[in-house]
Amino acid sequence: MTETETNLYDVVVLGAGPVGENVADRTRAAGLTTAVVESELVGGECSYWACMPSKALLRPVIARADARRLPGLREAVQGPLDTAAVLARRNWFTGDWTDDGQVDWIKSIGADLYRGHGRLTGPRTVTVGDKVLTARHAVVVATGTRAALPDLPGLAEVRPWTSREATSAQSAPGRLVVVGGGVVATEMATAWQALGSQVTLLVRGKGLLDRMEPFAGELVAEALAEAGADVRTGTSVASVTRSDGTVVVVTDTGERIEADEILFAVGRAPRTDDIGLDTVGLAPGSWLTVDDSLRVTGTDWLYGVGDVNHRALLTHQGKYQARIAGAAIAARAAGTPLTRTDPWSAHAATADHESVPQVVFTDPEAAAVGLSLAEAEQAGHRVRAVDVDMSSVAGAGLYAEGYKGRARMVVDLEQEILRGVTFVGPGVGELIHSATIAVAGQVPLARLWHAVPSYPTLSEVWLRLLEAYRDN
Repeated sequence: MTETETNLYDVVVLGAGPVGENVADRTRAAGLTTAVVESELVGGECSYWACMPSKALLRPVIARADARRLPGLREAVQGPLDTAAVLARRNWFTGDWTDDGQVDWIKSIGADLYRGHGRLTGPRTVTVGDKVLTARHAVVVATGTRAALPDLPGLAEVRPWTSREATSAQSAPGRLVVVGGGVVATEMATAWQALGSQVTLLVRGKGLLDRMEPFAGELVAEALAEAGADVRTGTSVASVTRSDGTVVVVTDTGERIEADEILFAVGRAPRTDDIGLDTVGLAPGSWLTVDDSLRVTGTDWLYGVGDVNHRALLTHQGKYQARIAGAAIAARAAGTPLTRTDPWSAHAATADHESVPQVVFTDPEAAAVGLSLAEAEQAGHRVRAVDVDMSSVAGAGLYAEGYKGRARMVVDLEQEILRGVTFVGPGVGELIHSATIAVAGQVPLARLWHAVPSYPTLSEVWLRLLEAYRDN
């Protein structure tokens, strides 16, 4: 048997993060031979430097905050968090940055793992070191993104934190400057402030979480300030240097801030700069433009799944895309006609467009799905926002003394369905899936009246929202 025959597969997947793993799982389940190529740790960014470690850091922070809102319990949790114990638990969730368990999982589904840097070297061909992998049906790019850094002189010498260092640090810096106002910035500011750092948050825009409803960022900013963080909006970094271990930040107004570490959380860039896109007529370092079956525009064999296509930079949405792509690849391999032109079909990632859910695990939590009011109006929908104070719900008062939060649903006035829903408040992350079902399922408001929330829970906010819509 020749080497080319030995390395011939139905599908080759570049990237073994959650997205690549899910593509491989679906193609293997369809009986297609599959190779997976990974240059770092199997499990990818989410497992080691993003979702899992960040939430492991945040869970004790949120639990303590909730406990402090309950008479009879708050007195028992007034001391500081055991930072060493929190970090040790975080380390356990990452497997101490080893991937043995995930490697075993790849083997268990019958896929072959190739370690090393994989590059396209032509249509349907991937080279890994001295091995050439040829795909009969599909090559899937699932290489994800990396943190983007601003173009500041001398920044490399400063050795700034990105999301990777922020989620894997083994001690809390005394003073931490966080640059950015999005999810990574607000979550890491929340975590490290509670773990003992004095956090200064520098936000170029007018507020935090600018992709959500404005009140989400306002409530999170207020809580961060109450926790002791210094939140400064409308502030940009003009320069940053490090001298004798101290980071010196100069803002656009000339103000000087000293810190032990600085975290830049100002965006993401696709990991496509060195994977051989130029060998198949695509621009290195570019986002991949795909159709709803996740196939790259202009090809019949290349797929871009997860963050690399820039549709929704979220692990759960990437895994959703992976399931769609796997089904599409399997159908095409079998010669089965696709229904990809039909929204919500097995071969169309329709949810990417207007029903993407997200939870920001700050204190308070911010959770949203679908379109904000501004986005719905920009899309041309005739809509109305319905707002409710979360404290009006009996379950909120039981959840925490002095509960502060807000809910909004964006109603399509012509179809009487929901275009978007946002919740902000303690514990609201677990509410968002009900909203996702309502938005993705395009459930008529008349039917939502018959989805009775249990009493007394936070979910009763649904009844308050429907009443507010009816009465105004």
